[in-house]
Amino acid sequence: MNKDAIIRLVNEQMWTKDEAEVPAFKAGDTITVTYKIVEGNKERLQSFRGVVIQIKGSGKTKMFTIRK
Repeated sequence: MNKDAIIRLVNEQMWTKDEAEVPAFKAGDTITVTYKIVEGNKERLQSFRGVVIQIKGSGKTKMFTIRK
């Protein structure tokens, strides 16, 4: 099995086809990111709003940097 086949296999296992797609955005856009924080047996949602200053990668593994 070559490197590309392994990466494809891992991507298929980690992300199912029926997950919602991430909306398109680019550097300079103001976005709000909401994520779930689990503390012991409690859960809460934390939102962070800022300007996208950098985007790396593509697809489901895209990474981005936000500045408040």
